[in-house]
Amino acid sequence: MSPEHRYAWTGATLLGALAIPPLRSALEASMSLHMLVQIPLLAAAGALLARALPARALAFLAACNERGIPGIVLALGISSYWMIPRALDAVLASGTAELLKFVSLPLLVGLPLALSWPRLGPIAKGFVAANWIPMLAVVGWLYLESPVRLCNYYLVDQQVAAGNLLVKLSILLAALWLATLFWRPALWTGAAATR
Repeated sequence: MSPEHRYAWTGATLLGALAIPPLRSALEASMSLHMLVQIPLLAAAGALLARALPARALAFLAACNERGIPGIVLALGISSYWMIPRALDAVLASGTAELLKFVSLPLLVGLPLALSWPRLGPIAKGFVAANWIPMLAVVGWLYLESPVRLCNYYLVDQQVAAGNLLVKLSILLAALWLATLFWRPALWTGAAATR
């Protein structure tokens, strides 16, 4: 099996597994699992599928994605939407919203992120990290400090748990980002050659 077929099979399998009703329900029963496990895994499935795209599709997408900036903007915008409490509520209330989540996260977050990140220059990568990581912390802080329940389908204790995890995740990601700047600078500077 070629590497492209392996990526396609792995991405499709992950997406299919996440769509199985018992697993989907289990992940969506907790706000923390919904936001910090299911949503990132759906995006990861799209990133795996991006590695399996044929050369013609990659060339077409590259022509529409100068320096990776349009793809990154799209991925950040869609991922930000799925952090809104109302979006999480909509998924639990509507099959249409659930379908939209299962389509948009792989195709409009994971896939463009995988195709765009290597094309970004080091300054653009730093800009993305310096804005996205604090956004996680701010969302977590809002979940922690809100005097009211933000989601109809999740209790306040689940909201607080998700907020705590988002803040901790943002601290961990900031530490990892700073560490890679010193110990693996090629992650930020050496990958911009595919513009």
